Amino acid sequence: MLTNKGADFEEFWAERHLCTLTTVRADGTPHVVPVGVTVDAEAGVARVITSGASHKVRHVLAGGEAGVPAAVCQVDGRRWSTLEGRAVVRHEPEVVADAERRYAARYRTPRVNPQRVVIEIKVTRALGTV
Repeated sequence: MLTNKGADFEEFWAERHLCTLTTVRADGTPHVVPVGVTVDAEAGVARVITSGASHKVRHVLAGGEAGVPAAVCQVDGRRWSTLEGRAVVRHEPEVVADAERRYAARYRTPRVNPQRVVIEIKVTRALGTV
């Protein structure tokens, strides 16, 4: 799904930019927070590492196994990209370790957090100028 977006898209999502994650609260209002995002274009997946006790994780867990609609967005001047899809929370140690490696490659080595989980978004739509 994302491999057909081209080199500019993949380069943009590899650059070091702060992003936002949007989930939906139980009352239907959006919850938007700054996050670091890694994108695996080949798998069509965006990942956010975070503490398991965060509000964003609770919003995603409320959707059960099916997950919830979510979006990540990044902006750099006139260049922008939003990735939409269904988010689920992953706890498996190998999944968390892989997400941490990807985060370290894009941003920096994350601090140690034994409560870390991964919000994984299976991308179904990509919008933007790149």
